[in-house]
Amino acid sequence: MKTNLWLSFAMIFCLGMLLSCVKDTDFDQADDIALTPVVELDLIFFTLTPPDFFDSITQAPRLTVVDTTEIRFLDDTGIQENLKRAEFLFSFTNSIPRSFNVDFQFLSEQNDTTYTTQTTVNQGTVASPEITLFTQNVEGEEILQLTQANKVVVSVTIPSTDQNLEGALNLQSKTTYFLEIKD
Repeated sequence: MKTNLWLSFAMIFCLGMLLSCVKDTDFDQADDIALTPVVELDLIFFTLTPPDFFDSITQAPRLTVVDTTEIRFLDDTGIQENLKRAEFLFSFTNSIPRSFNVDFQFLSEQNDTTYTTQTTVNQGTVASPEITLFTQNVEGEEILQLTQANKVVVSVTIPSTDQNLEGALNLQSKTTYFLEIKD
């Protein structure tokens, strides 16, 4: 008697599984799945002071200071194929009583320019530092140019300087990469 009850229960269970699991299931939807990760990375940070813009030995102004940073994240083929948009956020805190022009030049491994952008940093004072935010969105055709870069060169230019200037120019930046990965 227990065997008949067990066999009946097993048949009803199997029949229920066959009818309920497959009905209205669209297996083609699995092809439409796309992952959209967002990656945030620190990009560049530095602090410049007035002596960086003035050569105390020759007593001559040095109006442009240049810094180069490698960006190895973009040289991966998977990233290059799946990157849809990049957003750069640059935050400057300026307590030097001068404005600055800042140029960002993205270079390939062969030092060819692939992408450029620039901004102006407002002047501040030691007592009241000025914060300048600059956001740059890169997408479409420009994203292809950006992914060819493996380093970024930052040029900071001051209009005039002397050895009596006080304060500092601080830059902190991050990049947000928006990817779309499809199979």
